[in-house]
Amino acid sequence: MERRGGVASGQTGRGKRTVVTLEDVARAAEVHYSTVSRALDAETAAQVSAITRKRVQAVATRMGYRKDMVASGLKRGRTHTVAVVVGDLGNPNVAPLLRGISDGLEPAGLMPLIVETQNDPARLERILDHLLSRRVDAVIVTAARLGDGPKLRRIRRQGIPVVLAVQTVPGVRLPAFTHDDVLGGSLAAQHLLTLGHRRVAQLRGPADIYSCLQRAHGFSQAIAAAGATEVLLRSTGPMGTAEEGGRLMRQLLDGKRALPTGIFAHHDLMAFGAIAEAEVRGLTCPADFSMVGYNDLPNVERMVPPLTSIRLPREELGRLTAEVIVKILSSAGRPPALRKLAPTLVVRQSTGPPPHRLAPTLIVRESTAPH
Repeated sequence: MERRGGVASGQTGRGKRTVVTLEDVARAAEVHYSTVSRALDAETAAQVSAITRKRVQAVATRMGYRKDMVASGLKRGRTHTVAVVVGDLGNPNVAPLLRGISDGLEPAGLMPLIVETQNDPARLERILDHLLSRRVDAVIVTAARLGDGPKLRRIRRQGIPVVLAVQTVPGVRLPAFTHDDVLGGSLAAQHLLTLGHRRVAQLRGPADIYSCLQRAHGFSQAIAAAGATEVLLRSTGPMGTAEEGGRLMRQLLDGKRALPTGIFAHHDLMAFGAIAEAEVRGLTCPADFSMVGYNDLPNVERMVPPLTSIRLPREELGRLTAEVIVKILSSAGRPPALRKLAPTLVVRQSTGPPPHRLAPTLIVRESTAPH
């Protein structure tokens, strides 16, 4: 049986679970129900005198009262949930991003509802339809691909705030919070150039993900500006996996052209696959070639060799995105249309001078180089 402000005592399993309602607090505090309702609501608490408000709040705390978010949501037309759409929950990049989002939403009383597309554009469309029916307050999309513009515009036309994180789609005119992937690609290129590499290549990630296009552009631009040679591969890695890194490395090794001495992989996993494939052919890193990865996944420093990689501030990006969602829902000003967070280069033992310049006593230490 429902009661105002909450649910009456109900039975769960073998024991009884008592839910304290606003009416219970009102009787204990000897005030009217409406006074308790206002005193325990941050938006209306100022309407109650300070003495009464403190007494009501103390009684509510002592009795273990918990606000009924469902009832409150129905009253205000809000569900206090923010959908977070991710591509692959098994991706190590996702956990710190979700932690940042959760940390940013929690102080505002918002809960993330996490859903996975499994990197399937058709699944994304179905998920967005489900979220509309569940009346989420807002949507954060971290798995947008270049062809997803129409789906995202349709959600926006429904009046639900949508913010893009990590990945953006040019032309959709939605707030987007990403990493500066052009800078990330440039950092990888500059590192290889500084070590003396003049013949390089990229193992590119999915062609329909804008961040991969951006990091490819940053890398190629820096290599061209230095007058160095980039060996181009037509193929890309649609999923950015180790297997795809190995496949692209085989294409480099089986080609008639000389092997590049410096290689930039758009994902750390692709870098691992490429290094493993080279070892099968009798080549070692960094003696025969240098490898730079991207994302700086957990434990890459434990690989053999420890991987030089581009580190992304994923948790910070998640927190920033959540804070913007909170501002949008509270109508506290217009959010910025776009913001990019700078990556950094972490140097480890997978990179060194090209083979003809290797020094016998060379020591490479891990370091973080800001942009």
